[in-house]
Amino acid sequence: MPPCGEDFPRGALVSAGLWGIVSGIGADRLAEAIPPACRRVVEAIAPSAVRVSADEAVVVTPDWPATGATHFVPCFSVLTTEPCSIRFELSARVGGEWSPWVASVGLGPAPLDSGSTPGRDSSRGGPLSVDVDVYRATAPVEAVRLRVRIRAPDPAAVLAAPWALTLSAADPSAPRESTTAAAAPVRLTVPSVSQMEADPALAHRICSPTCVAMVLGYWRRPADVAALAREMFHPATDLYGVWPAAILVAARRGVAGYLLRFPDWGAAAWCLARGLPVIASVRYTAGELTGAAAQATPGHLLVLTGYEDGVALVNDPAAPTAATVARRYSIDELRRVWLDRASVGYVLFPLDR
Repeated sequence: MPPCGEDFPRGALVSAGLWGIVSGIGADRLAEAIPPACRRVVEAIAPSAVRVSADEAVVVTPDWPATGATHFVPCFSVLTTEPCSIRFELSARVGGEWSPWVASVGLGPAPLDSGSTPGRDSSRGGPLSVDVDVYRATAPVEAVRLRVRIRAPDPAAVLAAPWALTLSAADPSAPRESTTAAAAPVRLTVPSVSQMEADPALAHRICSPTCVAMVLGYWRRPADVAALAREMFHPATDLYGVWPAAILVAARRGVAGYLLRFPDWGAAAWCLARGLPVIASVRYTAGELTGAAAQATPGHLLVLTGYEDGVALVNDPAAPTAATVARRYSIDELRRVWLDRASVGYVLFPLDR
């Protein structure tokens, strides 16, 4: 359970937007799975933005006007079983100047080293830095550019599959929602899986693979937790919870997805009301989340499955058994331990739903 980053300022809104480019997926298809308040630009990729060589491809986005944002989470969802490794690179414009490209950790069977392009890529560039899978700017940006570098035996075959490259941008300066609007109850039937019933050597570390398994089961793509954990494990950081790795693994099983810094509970409720479970990244100390499966955690993933009467319905993989995974947490408490902190959620969905 890796740490999930800093708290956002109390009383401030993580005003979130999601930008994306797609190929082989209708732009409308992706957009309709994104909460309306968070949609920015979703468009088909222009051929000139893709470069392919013998063993590597690079996809470059247009300049996106993420004005005021300081936190960025990229994601690449490619629906193929072709082996590939990827690395994200981001550049931000601040004060009229573009930063150098800043490279994330590499993901996949043969991860690209974040320092593999000397003089051009690094883990820090001017106002921009990256910590594993999260970019931060020291000052609000004016615009951003994202690219994904793909290493594969046949990169053209990888890009021939349906794919989406997305970027969640967040601005923590706007006022936060203070009330939860009444809504008809929602209860999604998501299978219950406990990470604590896995190999004891891994049980406390595989909340992310377990949550992905639950949501894949919901979409009738059952997957073995141990197999997902092997694919999601990132040796360089010794983590099973690198967020974009979860999206890659789900896509290999035919389920597309994106990462989003959720701005408020309303955006999560919108997803749930449309049959989309949300895998939420939470962090809390003892007493902050009543009835929690784990007393405290520096970082944990759980599945939001619905809501009713001020209560969030949750599948918490930290429960000791599958029979005790389904939980009821106060929405107000969940807001504090999720939205006031990492605020990141995975949204997974099949294209044929």
